[in-house]
Amino acid sequence: MSSFVGVIVSDPWLQSQFTQVELRTLKSRFLSTRTQSGRVTVGDLPAVFAKLKAFSELFSEDEVKAILGKSLKDSDEEIDFESFLRAYLNLQARATAISGGSKNSSSFLKATTTTFHHTINESEKASYVAHINSYLGEDPFLNKYLPLDPSTNALFDLAKDGVLLCKLINVAVPGTIDERAINTKRDLNPWERNENHTLCLNSAKAIGCTVVNIGTQDLVEARPHLLLGLISQIIKIQLLADLNLKKTPQLVELVEDSTDVEELMGLPPEKVLLKWMNFHLKKAGYEKQVTNFSSDVKDGEAYAYLLNALAPEHSGPAALDTKDPTERANMVLEQAEKLDCKRYLTPKDIVEGSPNLNLAFVAQIFQHRNGLSVDSNKTSFAEMMTDDAETSREERCFRLWINSLGIATYVNNVFEDVRNGWVLLEVLDKVSPESVNWKQATKPPIKMPFRKVENCNQVIKIGKDLNFSLVNVAGNDIVQGNKKLIVAYLWQLMRFTMLQLLKNLRSHSQGKKGKEITDADILNWANDKVKSVGRTSQMESFKDKNLSNGIFFLELLSAVEPRVVNWSLVTLGETDEDKMLNATYIISVARKLGCSIFLLPEDIIKVNQKMILTLTASIMYWSLQQPAGESETTVVEDYTPDTSSAASLDGETETDLANEVSSLAVDNEKPSTEVEENDN
Repeated sequence: MSSFVGVIVSDPWLQSQFTQVELRTLKSRFLSTRTQSGRVTVGDLPAVFAKLKAFSELFSEDEVKAILGKSLKDSDEEIDFESFLRAYLNLQARATAISGGSKNSSSFLKATTTTFHHTINESEKASYVAHINSYLGEDPFLNKYLPLDPSTNALFDLAKDGVLLCKLINVAVPGTIDERAINTKRDLNPWERNENHTLCLNSAKAIGCTVVNIGTQDLVEARPHLLLGLISQIIKIQLLADLNLKKTPQLVELVEDSTDVEELMGLPPEKVLLKWMNFHLKKAGYEKQVTNFSSDVKDGEAYAYLLNALAPEHSGPAALDTKDPTERANMVLEQAEKLDCKRYLTPKDIVEGSPNLNLAFVAQIFQHRNGLSVDSNKTSFAEMMTDDAETSREERCFRLWINSLGIATYVNNVFEDVRNGWVLLEVLDKVSPESVNWKQATKPPIKMPFRKVENCNQVIKIGKDLNFSLVNVAGNDIVQGNKKLIVAYLWQLMRFTMLQLLKNLRSHSQGKKGKEITDADILNWANDKVKSVGRTSQMESFKDKNLSNGIFFLELLSAVEPRVVNWSLVTLGETDEDKMLNATYIISVARKLGCSIFLLPEDIIKVNQKMILTLTASIMYWSLQQPAGESETTVVEDYTPDTSSAASLDGETETDLANEVSSLAVDNEKPSTEVEENDN
């Protein structure tokens, strides 16, 4: 299993400035430099730090040298890892001062997880505790620990074994985790606790959470700012789950025509919520436009108008007549409670403009009384605009995969968000560094249509350079939103990434540049792995209908880690119900093992060829990272390459965080130097 011990720094203060993911990545940089030179000196630092995205846009190598030279005079002086970290913090402080602490000041180490003083918002903490007490109070395992007291650290203590977060994810998106895979005994050993946190992080990614800078060790330590940040994301996903046309086709009432519907489909849920709120406020005679869940709602007037419009039977003029914002906020909350909205925020939170809590409050109102009509003509039109089941599952998979890469843009709807080409360029830059000519790219918002075409033309050109099959495909096909072609491109991009990660991993372990990995290699590896432990099931291809019962994948998972599958929970997979049980168990066991995957049980049952390949490749990637008695990469080396497979560009590199944010690897607690060696 993944190593449990994180990167330990002797200075507690220094340790507190970084997450485990950050420490591992910087340790990899340090070790890579030491491997090449035999030691790390002050003179090595400018070249190393100038390559980090945190600094590359702000400083040249000479500027880094000048900044560090003020405190580190002797360029030939050898430094240890802790000195390396202090030099990084020194440079980061200068970067923050220059950028004003903006989001873009650190794309390598996110600003939210590297500030020197992590403050905890007690109101938000109390709100999250109330949410947990409400939704998990009757859980058979957790009920003995609930309700939690928000004034204590009980939340952090309970979260340390991973069960709470796994259960909370299932509340947000039911069925995400097969609870049979959660380790729930009273006293968990370190391995079991780490398994739960690994399952949690991979499942959180699979519902849309951003967990790039969170590792399992951070959850074991229950670092408050990281834990509350993750809980906030999970709860937000739950509260905003219905803000889309598929779940609530009545939202089509917010727009006038089909063009507006396409725009609505591309909006993030919180923007849809604002659009819904303003729709009702306008009808109620409120003259202002609400553009955020903070300053625009501080005085409570928008809430008073909204509730008057949605629930006149519980409202009245009193809330509008009062001049005291706090008194008005209290009246608003009392009116909302009559709609069964849970009171997770206080009048003070409204008056102070707490964005997270105000968003949660509006989402609650939407859930209980959205005030939209059920015009059959409009709703049927909205249903026509939504995708069929398989296309919807694939869109979901690609969307979650893209968001897991840690690019700057968050994707809400793949088919809408890729049409200007920018997101695809960001992804290509992440998986095939230096392939994008940014001087020829236009960043959104893009007003001139031909600029979108230019972006998409570059996307197609890079795809052809990577040997993607793109016959008769042009950039304008992406701009026009051709779903079939978009899916085909994204699949080849995702497959390219998988094969390159496997190839680089094998090359690193063998110390030489290896052959291309092909689909056939992955298939043969899986069959050989199952056969090696005395099992008889085999996979004929990635569309083998016999895979639908799930037995082969359970045997494969058991082969790479014998103790991960509880065979008493496995069915024969003869009925549809038994197949579903096995499929849900497979996905949770794979995530628990360390595979970051985005398929759904239906993809296994229906044997979706693309998703079956991603599952198998992800298990292979995890397995090849583990120390073993015999070299599994030797088995792969004996295969004959398939020359028809997409090949990579010569001299390709992995991105700084590829081993931690790719769709094939979870944050484990062992340092890895593969990224750094390939980077230089």
